[in-house]
Amino acid sequence: MKTELKDISPTQKEIKIEIEADVIKPVYQTVAKKYASMAQVPGFRKGFAPVDIIKTRFKDQIFNDVLREILPDQVAEAIKENNLNPLREPEIHFEDIKTAKLDGSESVSLHVHVEVMPEVPMPEYKGLEGVRRLRPVDENEIDEIIDERRKSMATLIPMDDHKAELGDTVIVDLNGTFVDDPAAEPVSVENIEIKLGDERIEKAFNDALVGVEPDQEKTFVVDYPAEFTSPGLAGKKVEYTARIKGVGRIELPEADDEWAKSLEEGFESIKDLRRKLRDDMEYVSKIEADNKLRSELINILVEKYDFEVPSMLKDSQAKGLVNNFAQNMMQQGMDPNAANKDFWQMVYNQMLPQAERDVRGAMLLEKIAEAEKVEVKQEEIDHEIEMMAANSRVTVEEVKSHLEKHGGEANINDRLRSRKAVDALLDSAKITDGEWIDPSQVPEITDAEGEEVTKAGEGDGSETAENTEETKPAKAKKAEKAGDKPKKPKAPAKDKPAGKKKDEEKAPE
Repeated sequence: MKTELKDISPTQKEIKIEIEADVIKPVYQTVAKKYASMAQVPGFRKGFAPVDIIKTRFKDQIFNDVLREILPDQVAEAIKENNLNPLREPEIHFEDIKTAKLDGSESVSLHVHVEVMPEVPMPEYKGLEGVRRLRPVDENEIDEIIDERRKSMATLIPMDDHKAELGDTVIVDLNGTFVDDPAAEPVSVENIEIKLGDERIEKAFNDALVGVEPDQEKTFVVDYPAEFTSPGLAGKKVEYTARIKGVGRIELPEADDEWAKSLEEGFESIKDLRRKLRDDMEYVSKIEADNKLRSELINILVEKYDFEVPSMLKDSQAKGLVNNFAQNMMQQGMDPNAANKDFWQMVYNQMLPQAERDVRGAMLLEKIAEAEKVEVKQEEIDHEIEMMAANSRVTVEEVKSHLEKHGGEANINDRLRSRKAVDALLDSAKITDGEWIDPSQVPEITDAEGEEVTKAGEGDGSETAENTEETKPAKAKKAEKAGDKPKKPKAPAKDKPAGKKKDEEKAPE
């Protein structure tokens, strides 16, 4: 076998292979004899047909079998001979498959295309400059958290002999049919609590339910706007029959010392609660600032070192970002399955630049890990698994079972190794403290075509535990989809550990 290596790019290699006739011939003869011994040819007893007839009659099948016998070993040997480590299965192309002969009468030429990791430069990562910006704690935010805690302990006071007014909460069972498509699956939800006058509620619900009483039925039509949160309802007209099960008014507990003590979380007074909330928020602010700083340092490296990224890794990362996008859609009450193939292709294409930056950042961090001689111990992996189990509220065994199906502990090892590399990057950096800049006040950066530019690593800069929102009850989600009014998207709520405020579902504009 003769081989010739050609560099197409830092990640793409081509090997030209010539397989000699004397290598092919014995394989061809063996395959032909196998067919001759098994073939049933008219006019001949089974296994007694002349080999020449067999070679003609089963030409295509023999050709394919010879390929399967020869190619794997020959290609593997050529790759080894040229010291390549493919990231995926190599692609094989014959110079002319139609004229290629695999009967051993002549040699055969083919090309093998291989994708490999590029040579990644060792980055100059020590002494990078960064600014840590702590988000100040606002007293209004503490007030909001306390108000949310009070709302979570609110009591609905029934008012049986009372017609519903704005500000009242109405408990209803809803059954709806699509006016323009009566055969479609109806909307059916029970025990929905609708606060009349709430800005999140579609105006048609407020108009229809003001004045109702318990045990009453009311039929009305809701004409949903095209930009409504749920794609299944957006732009549709639905006729609802609402059965009124109760009318009441929400009463909140007073934010006083007695209420603070009733939380049974060790608070001695409302002042003590506010102090501990402030401490928690300041701690979270510090974590956020450090994570943002890590991301900025990684961005500096990514901007400084521009090298080709393997398409396979870029594709895999882009698909992961698309999956995250779909998860976000679901959290906002939208059905990803309702979007067509062209939409998802567009999303994928938009994710590719970010995916390339992510992969490049990971490759640079690996070089830092090599320079720092980073090691991950088994006890660290075990601890990470325990943390994953605790955060997901599952057993360690369940986490391990999941890992076995998705790459095993190697993924955790890589994550911890990357995290240590980021820590080394931060430890060696020159950090100064700067004034907080509210992200909502920063103008969007757009490219020449007006598309928003997303910086790599705008998260925490390392694989830390994910923030998860508690899953809302199914009935509540259905109620929101049916009645909630779409709003313009807002900036994500900041973490508030002691009395964390739940993010309200908002529909994208």
